Amino acid sequence: MPSSSTRLVTTLRAPVPGPRGSLELLARAGGSALVQRDDSALVVHRLDSAFRATGGPVRRFPAPWPRRFGSFAVAPDGDLAVFTGVHAVRAVDPAGAVRWEVRHGCWYGACRETHRSFEEYADDQDHRYPDGGSAAFSPDGRLVWAHVRGPLPEGELDSETVDEWLVLDARDGRVLARADARAAAAGSVHVPHPDPRQMGLTIGEGQDGAPLRWGRWDGERLTVEHFADQDLVLIGVSPSGDRLLTVDHDQGTLAVHRTGDGSVLDRWDAETAVPPHPDVDPDDDESRTFWDWAGGFLDETTLVTGTVESDEEWGAGRHWLLRTSPARPPEEIAYPFPVSGVPTALGDGTWYTTEESRLHVWALAREY
Repeated sequence: MPSSSTRLVTTLRAPVPGPRGSLELLARAGGSALVQRDDSALVVHRLDSAFRATGGPVRRFPAPWPRRFGSFAVAPDGDLAVFTGVHAVRAVDPAGAVRWEVRHGCWYGACRETHRSFEEYADDQDHRYPDGGSAAFSPDGRLVWAHVRGPLPEGELDSETVDEWLVLDARDGRVLARADARAAAAGSVHVPHPDPRQMGLTIGEGQDGAPLRWGRWDGERLTVEHFADQDLVLIGVSPSGDRLLTVDHDQGTLAVHRTGDGSVLDRWDAETAVPPHPDVDPDDDESRTFWDWAGGFLDETTLVTGTVESDEEWGAGRHWLLRTSPARPPEEIAYPFPVSGVPTALGDGTWYTTEESRLHVWALAREY
C-alpha cells in the first residue's frame, strides 16, 4: 500500500486557553478563521493565507444558549455570527446585540409549541437532548441558508411539512425563500458552494437514513434536488464547485459526483480499497473497515479522508489520500508525529487535525 508523507505547516492554539469547547478552522477568501465555541461564547480569530493573525480584533460573540442546544455559522467578514437553536435562528453581533431572529417549530420531537425564548425550556428535562438543524453563510456573506423544524410562525408550507429549508437575507433575517426539506432530521450540516446561489445540505435521520439535498436559489425561488433519494452524507465541495464528495449512510463507499447532475465520477469501496488495520486480530472474521464522515477536497482532483472510527478498536486511526481522474488506490498518510481525530480539508492543498486546545495544519511534503 503506497503512502504519502506530510509537512507541518503550522500549529495554532485556541484563542481561549485550555480545553474549552470545540475548535475549528474555517476557510475564507484570502485567509481563514480560527473559531472556538464554548457554552458562553463564540470566539473568532481572523488569519491570513499563511495562517498568521491579520492584526484585526479577535471577535467574541456572546452565545444565546449552551452549545449542546445548537450549532453556529460565522459571516465571511467575521462581523456577524448566527446561532441555530431549539426554537430559533438568531444573528448576534460582537457586542451581543441581536441583529435579527427567525423563530420556528421546536426541535424536541414531542413538543408542538412555538417558543419565544430559550428560558421557556432551558431547565426542562424533556428538552435536554433535542434534535437540531444548522445554518451557513453564502461565500459573499449576503445570504444565510438555514435548516429548521417547521412550522414558522407565519404558517406551514403544507400539512405534511416537518423540516423546512430557508434562504434568509443576512442583513435583517428576512425570509427570501423556503422549501420542504422532505426530512425529519436528528441533525444536519450545510456544505457551501462557491456560487452563493447554491448550497448543499446533509441531513442525519439516525438509523433511518441520511438524505442529501442540493439547493439552488434564482433570486425568487428555491429549488431542491434530492439525489434520487439516496442516503448520502455530503462531506466536501471542490474548489471550482464542479464536484461533490459523499459517503453513503453505511460508510462503505466514498464517491465523487458531478455537481450538475449528481452522476458518479469516481468511487472507492472501503473493504476492497483499504487494507485491514495492521493490528487487527487475524482470527476476527467480523471486523470491517469503513470510511469516516469527514475529509474533503485538497484541490480539484485530490481528496483526504479517514478510517478512524473503524480503526479505533485496534489502534491509531488512519488517514488516506485519494487521487481522481482517473481514480487511484488510496495512499495512507504518514505524519511526523501521532495525530488524533479526523482530517478536515481546506481546499487550498492543506488540511487540519485537532487535539485538545491545539490545531495542526498539514500539507503534502512533495508535489502532487
